[in-house]
Amino acid sequence: MAQVRRALQKIMALLSAHGIAAVNNSDTRVTGCLLTGIPGLEHLHIWLSIPFCTMYIASLAGNGILICVILSQPSLHEPMYIFLSMLASADVLLSTSTMPKALANFWLGSSHISFDGCLTQMFFIHFLFVADSAVLLAMAFDRYVAICSPLRYATILTSKVIGKIATATLTRSFIIMFPSIFLLKRLHYCRINIIAHTFCEHMGIARLSCSDISINVWYGLAAALLSTGLDIILIAVSYIHILRAVFCLPSREARSKALSTCGSHVCVILLFYIPALFSVFAYRFGGRRIPRYVHILLANLYVVIPPMLNPIIYGVRTKQILEGAKQMFSNMAKESK
Repeated sequence: MAQVRRALQKIMALLSAHGIAAVNNSDTRVTGCLLTGIPGLEHLHIWLSIPFCTMYIASLAGNGILICVILSQPSLHEPMYIFLSMLASADVLLSTSTMPKALANFWLGSSHISFDGCLTQMFFIHFLFVADSAVLLAMAFDRYVAICSPLRYATILTSKVIGKIATATLTRSFIIMFPSIFLLKRLHYCRINIIAHTFCEHMGIARLSCSDISINVWYGLAAALLSTGLDIILIAVSYIHILRAVFCLPSREARSKALSTCGSHVCVILLFYIPALFSVFAYRFGGRRIPRYVHILLANLYVVIPPMLNPIIYGVRTKQILEGAKQMFSNMAKESK
């Protein structure tokens, strides 16, 4: 907390030197908010921006190539790869909703963001997180059908069903996260408009208010449990059935092949949920023992590392994607000649 206070004092002094004041009352809605970056590590912002920028560019390139490969190769127009392209799209949007503003803050000291802009960023961050989780659930369902009911796979996961799953994913994310905008707008803001973070998130905005935010706290908890929490339970149930079906297969070769088809998805699931759960539990139960800048670093790493590694995991472990990538680049080389 002492580091946060010192960071806030530096920002206040800088703003005062330029004739700007961190305002209170309803003016926060007019003048916007100030994002501090990573309190306690201001002197390292430039150096921290280098790995963050590198990972962000790698995420854009990797997921962009993955989406192009899936779209350009007819052999990859299957449910598993369509869900993967949806995951890659959500990953690109999630990292893009946070990293450009964070990098502008690191490089240019561009800490100001309008109140509506802060709400918009908050909405898309949480919306895309919930959508990512739903896509992972859809991919688990895909593997469940492929292994437990292989003869009915083509009749269950038709293009129409996939379209309904995509629509349900977006609709659920919107319904869960849209009320949070009104829950924040109803609050009365009478504290300083400084958010000790690199991006806007629900509770970070709510804590700027002097109103009772218990509804925001309970709604955030309920939204997390009914979306991500429920998804984790359903994914676990799916893989319990998958493992039971796999170990009932007669030959070791069949078991190995079935498990290998799930390997990439399991890696992506662990990469997505473990850092998120660690961050949540560290924040809830280790808030006083773990420095604030550690929480913020984890939050920023979380939105770039999984999007960066997901294409690598699928590219390395999935032969069809490797072959599709070779074919795509081969066709591009022939067309350039």
